[in-house]
Amino acid sequence: MIEVGNYNKLEILRSTSVGLFLGDGEGTEILLPTKYAPEAFSIGDELTVFCYLDHEERPVATTIKPKIRRNTFGYLKVEDVNDYGAFLDWGLEKQLMAPFREQAVRMQVGKSYVVFCYLDTETFRLVASSRLHKFLDNNEVALAPNEEVDLLMTRKTDLGWEAIINDRHIGLIFLDDVYASIKTGDRTKGFVKKVRNDNKVDLALQPLGHKQLDRNAEKVYQKLSEAGGSLPFHDRSAPEAIKQHFQMSKKSFKKAIGVLYRQRKITITDKGITISNSAI
Repeated sequence: MIEVGNYNKLEILRSTSVGLFLGDGEGTEILLPTKYAPEAFSIGDELTVFCYLDHEERPVATTIKPKIRRNTFGYLKVEDVNDYGAFLDWGLEKQLMAPFREQAVRMQVGKSYVVFCYLDTETFRLVASSRLHKFLDNNEVALAPNEEVDLLMTRKTDLGWEAIINDRHIGLIFLDDVYASIKTGDRTKGFVKKVRNDNKVDLALQPLGHKQLDRNAEKVYQKLSEAGGSLPFHDRSAPEAIKQHFQMSKKSFKKAIGVLYRQRKITITDKGITISNSAI
C-alpha cells in the first residue's frame, strides 16, 4: 500500500518518457517524474520517495524532502491566501492548503505558523491545521523523568514556552528553566522533568542530575577553550552575565565549575576561571 503524505520504499517497475513507474508489490503504481529520477538505476531497484497529490490531484512521487509529512507537526510560511484558505510552503511544487476552518487565527501571507498535516477524510487531500490541540493527546503519557524527547516550540505564555513532544503530547518549559534564546518553530532535544497527576508535562532543555552537571561542565570547559583558556567569570559574577554567556543559571554554573575544579581541570580566582596547566 502506498501511503500519500509519507515516505514509501518502492520498486522500480519500468522506465517511460515521463519518468519511472514505481510499485508497492501489491499492484499499486505511482509515477516518479523524470526530473526526480536517479541518473543510474536498474529495473527492480528500490527507492525511498515521498508520495503526495500533484496540482491535478494525481498521486505522484518525489525525491524532494518536504518540511512536514502526514500526521506530524511543522512550522510553515504562508505563501498565498485565497477564498478557500491559506497556502503554505512545505518544500514541494504544490503548496499545502490550510482551510479557513482549520486556522486558529486567520493566517497572513509572509507569516509562519505551527501546523499539523493530516489527510482530510472528506476530500482525501492533505491539509494543514493550526488548531493544534485537536491533534495532541495528554490522556495517556508514557514518559519517564529525564527521558530525552524531541520538541517543537509553539508559543510563549506567561508561565513559559509550550512545546510539542514527539509529535504527540504538549508540555511546558517554565521560564526559570529557559537559559537560551527560543522562538516559535524551533526544534530541539529536551528532557522530561516531571509528569504531573493530571498528565501535564514539565520539560527542561538540559538533563537532570549528574547528566546535567556533566553537560554543563563540558559547556563551560568548551567556552574556556574557545576563549584561549581564561574567562572573567566566577561564583560572584552577575547571574544575567552568566546566563547570557553560558545559557545556564548561576546555580548550574557554580556546580559546573565545582566539578571542573575537583577534576583539576580549572583554577578559580577572584579574576575568573582558567584552564589549569595539568589539563593542557
